[in-house]
Amino acid sequence: MTARCRGTKRNGEPCSLSANGPDGYCWAHSPGNAEQRRRMASRAGKAKPNREISEIKRRLSTLADDVLEGRQDKGVAAVVSQVLNVYLRAVSVELKAREQLELEARIEALELQEASGRWPA
Repeated sequence: MTARCRGTKRNGEPCSLSANGPDGYCWAHSPGNAEQRRRMASRAGKAKPNREISEIKRRLSTLADDVLEGRQDKGVAAVVSQVLNVYLRAVSVELKAREQLELEARIEALELQEASGRWPA
């Protein structure tokens, strides 16, 4: 019989997954996978703006089709397009700010490595 993971879910309940390693944890709770989980979570966080951009593009395309086929008033469509453009700009600024913070963190980590003498040869 396969042993259950020793980890605990966020809600405090015991994990119900099977332990797949000698440490008694599933992949999601194993300390050996912590760095990989952190990287994956970081990538997932970056994906949100991409989904938002795709959604805005879809809405603009639908809006354009509706105007061309006479289902939407041109004045209303113009205002909606302007609002979506402002939203798109906000998403772009958010992405740039996030990238800037990530670069600053990476530079700081490199500077700490250099200062501690653990700089790669």
